[in-house]
Amino acid sequence: MGHDYRDLKRRVEAAGLLERRPRAYLARLLVAGLLLALGVLLLARFRDPRLQALIAFFLGLVTVQLAFLVHDAGHRQAFTHRWQNALAGILVGDLLVGVSYGWWVKKHNEHHANPNHADLDPDIDLPLIAFSPEQVAAKRGVARSITKYQAWWAVPLLTLVAYGQHISSAHFLLTARSRYRRWEAVALLAHTALYLGVPLVTLGPWSTLLLVAIHQACTGLYLGLVFAPNHKGMALVDDDAPLDPLRAQVLTARNVRGGALVDWWYGGLNYQIEHHLFPALPRDRLRAARPIVRGFCRERGVPYHETSLPGSYREIVQHLHALGAPLRARPARDYSPRAGWGAPSGRPADGPGEGR
Repeated sequence: MGHDYRDLKRRVEAAGLLERRPRAYLARLLVAGLLLALGVLLLARFRDPRLQALIAFFLGLVTVQLAFLVHDAGHRQAFTHRWQNALAGILVGDLLVGVSYGWWVKKHNEHHANPNHADLDPDIDLPLIAFSPEQVAAKRGVARSITKYQAWWAVPLLTLVAYGQHISSAHFLLTARSRYRRWEAVALLAHTALYLGVPLVTLGPWSTLLLVAIHQACTGLYLGLVFAPNHKGMALVDDDAPLDPLRAQVLTARNVRGGALVDWWYGGLNYQIEHHLFPALPRDRLRAARPIVRGFCRERGVPYHETSLPGSYREIVQHLHALGAPLRARPARDYSPRAGWGAPSGRPADGPGEGR
């Protein structure tokens, strides 16, 4: 089975889909930049808090579209030379979005190398959400209470995602070695000065607080709604059951069907299977790669999972709800990898009204 990936790559290369698309990338960058400028101008023009809230929501959408460009640069989809992609990543990521390009590339490369790996994928190692019975069993205190009803908590928690990225970016640049550390530090400081300083001077403290709260919440929510369907609820792997390169990427990913609007909303990441198989494949070539990959998987008997936008969220919610079910049972029980669910917890049973 080890040759399957090589055979598929030859077909994609023969279709001419792996060539870089710098002009298309620059066009998307120009559009996103103009939308960002429009949002800033609207903020300067209108002082009504209700309008400012709407503008902050709009800026949240624009910020995620900019984040998609950082993602593309990190995978070297845009330009041939590393420094060109890094320059785009630092200018867009650190300066405009406020997220470290170096931190994002490191974290995201770990995810791509080990998708849905129980021990190695950083994207399924979250403090308040569990994606396996073992993770559920490991939760304690507040995290355990949230995991119990994590299907309900998932969306509210997404509003905090952007804050986590800013904190992780700062921590990375302060503690880790980075190829572009000095440039990123300058860009992040400039972002902070512009993002907080300009609104404080022009709008005042209360309007700035409203702007930041809504903008960060919308950014985190949008990011979460885009990234969650990619892998959550799909197969988990570990070292005890390794997969070959093709199946390691296909079986752990989910595609989301849709037209041009869905492609835009997801930044092309709705073709998650194709993206994981060929990370450097430009996003505007993913749709063309889909029938090649799907047909190849059918030939080799590899399950290729694709669903609708509502269907993807339904699958995720059902998966999260099922994982939390043992914690909602009466009496409360813990999971033991050897004994399974039902091992004595040593904790008192849930009170009335805390059952299923």
